[in-house]
Amino acid sequence: MTTRVVCLVGFGEVGQALAADLRASGAGAVSAWDIKFSDAESAPSRGLRDAGVRAGYGLADALNGASVVISAVTAAECIEVAREVAPALAPDAFYLDLNSVSPHSKAEAAEAVIARGGRYVEAAVMAPIAPLGIASPILLGGPHAAAFHPHARQLGFAGAKVFSNALGRASAAKMCRSVMIKGVEALLTESLLAARHYQVEDAVLDSLHDLLPASDWRSLSRYMIARSLQHGARRAEEMREVARTVADAGVAPWMSRACVERQSWAGAHGHAISDASLDEMLDAVLARSPEPPGAS
Repeated sequence: MTTRVVCLVGFGEVGQALAADLRASGAGAVSAWDIKFSDAESAPSRGLRDAGVRAGYGLADALNGASVVISAVTAAECIEVAREVAPALAPDAFYLDLNSVSPHSKAEAAEAVIARGGRYVEAAVMAPIAPLGIASPILLGGPHAAAFHPHARQLGFAGAKVFSNALGRASAAKMCRSVMIKGVEALLTESLLAARHYQVEDAVLDSLHDLLPASDWRSLSRYMIARSLQHGARRAEEMREVARTVADAGVAPWMSRACVERQSWAGAHGHAISDASLDEMLDAVLARSPEPPGAS
């Protein structure tokens, strides 16, 4: 079984990590497309310089000959990208949708791909893409998941497994997980910013060991808050999809909606990310941190 061309649509953090691993797997040629390639200094363009993948002149050019298309864009772009890609898909090409969106959004993306003869595969990445990269745990779903699984293993998706033949269940698992993971990020950000203001952060962190044992709450908090500062805008998009998922289950998404606000706010404070300590990072945020609109 040989995969000739894999096309990555979206060349952000996930796309770049997958590109490196796909090249290492030797499974075939890799092409890529990102709307930000038009800006030579954008993060996707900079990522291309050492990636060893072919950048398409446009979306259709990048898709040319691809038997596997991997969509790794933002949550807000998921459906529109599927609609743009679908007309240019090769017959029977697999479309692997890695985007963190609700089951409803996955269904809309799938409809666009299937209508043009593509084989849509739902994918839910159940851990940060680093450090495992392409080998991260991924749940595959939908009627074409089983057929894609051998290709996935060949490409290096060592952590991929068929979760359900029913479209939407894998994404539901991912979205419900995000209530916790992105929620904890938001809670730590809010808790420790306030604690730092009052100079009680050590007491707060020490108390967490008794309730939720972890090897190093200070390091974990710094990591999770930094991720929120770095990717807050993208996480806010995902949490809007999470809120939709929760609401579709008949549960009021109060916590998820609040997380949207905190993640979006955090994303505007990327200036604080550095090699500094947790306390220094919190101080940098507090120094340039106006109260969010509507706060009381």
